[in-house]
Amino acid sequence: MKTPLPVAFKERMRKQLGTEEAEQLFVALDSVSPVAVRLNPAKCGEEGVWSDGEVIAWSKNGRKLKERPSFTLDTAFHAGAYYVQEAASQFIDHVIAGEELQGRRVLDMCAAPGGKTTIYSTAVGVEGLVVANEYVKSRANILADNVRKWGMGNVLVTNNAPEHLAQFEGWFDVVAVDAPCSGEGMFRKEEVARTDWSEEAVKMCAARQSSIVREAWQSLKDGGLFVYSTCTFNEDEDEGVLRAFIEEMGDVFAPSQRVEVDEKWGVVRGEVGAFQTFRFFPHKTDSEGLFVAVVRKAEPTTQRTPKARKRVMQEVDNSARKELSKWLKESDKYTFAEIGETIYAYRSEQFKAVQALSENLTAIYSGVAMGQIFKGKLKPDWALSQYVGLERTAVAVEELDEARALDYLRKRDIAVGDMAEGINLLTCKGSALGFAKKVGARCNNLYPNSLKIMNM
Repeated sequence: MKTPLPVAFKERMRKQLGTEEAEQLFVALDSVSPVAVRLNPAKCGEEGVWSDGEVIAWSKNGRKLKERPSFTLDTAFHAGAYYVQEAASQFIDHVIAGEELQGRRVLDMCAAPGGKTTIYSTAVGVEGLVVANEYVKSRANILADNVRKWGMGNVLVTNNAPEHLAQFEGWFDVVAVDAPCSGEGMFRKEEVARTDWSEEAVKMCAARQSSIVREAWQSLKDGGLFVYSTCTFNEDEDEGVLRAFIEEMGDVFAPSQRVEVDEKWGVVRGEVGAFQTFRFFPHKTDSEGLFVAVVRKAEPTTQRTPKARKRVMQEVDNSARKELSKWLKESDKYTFAEIGETIYAYRSEQFKAVQALSENLTAIYSGVAMGQIFKGKLKPDWALSQYVGLERTAVAVEELDEARALDYLRKRDIAVGDMAEGINLLTCKGSALGFAKKVGARCNNLYPNSLKIMNM
């Protein structure tokens, strides 16, 4: 039994939508949430798993499922073959579809848990860079895990306040703010969204959103695309934030390329000044709630990089590079650097950018964690197993059946089988799960403790 919708929220929606449509919304919010996933084309192509799912109209890699399966017991989920993401949130993929983003830079300002970050990561390709920032440390760690599993190797996860990112003026081709909000669009999906909602929360969120938007704007280059989104319905946090921003900034906005939407989708489109806006209502779109606005920056902006506050990266020597290069396809296109005791790989075209950002921000994760070198040999990090650029000929590969794979993911002892002596890459249905090390008749399970499936 769901907690009743907040009375004040219902009053707001009746004023905003009219009584008849508001009642349709309330009925939808008390129904069962649909289930959707988005495929990772770098790992499974555009068909891959869930090929029997219904294609989401605005997301070529999105699939609506007939029922919710046990994702926890699906090895493809753990291999990053898809991301569980409700349908409306996947609209971001459609919004940026007309942009030439391969090799470009994107700032995802409020990124956890990582659904939209993985969209941008795929869009910019391995040559591009996504800076995914999350202010709450625990959520930033979850974001980093999802980034590693997605496996594109082109994301820098940071844990900073928005004003820290604002120091990097004019750096990014796209700046996206998926702003913390009152969460009305999640009333069907998350019980806590109902219990935490209040008029005071709406006012507080609107003020915070305006502050974040102001800071994020500084990092966008002239002509770049600005994307603002929330998962709430009320106009205070949506159009109201945009109107206040326009009033504050003046004539610095230009319309972006028109984003086409089919009337059959049920998306409510509008405009606020130069912003195109799109709103998803559960009773219209069979999804959760979402508001998205896009605009282009029309303000001269000079790229500025703050002076480095610390040195965190040290490029490796030639002998280490020779060993590391065995593990990557197109290895001549990478720069390898040590941070602490771990060596990371970066596409060379973005290395200096990652270095500058890491020297000024609190970096949680970046590039591809390769691992550590002992006696001239790489002890690989789990993240390397997930990377789409892994050269599998560098390591022995052991294919597991599902039962054995789930034992591995539970961090249990598994039979050696046909493993080679030393490090092995373990796969299931061809998808990489992680590494194990055979020592004689014994197998050391190297799957990360933090990610293991709890017994079920």
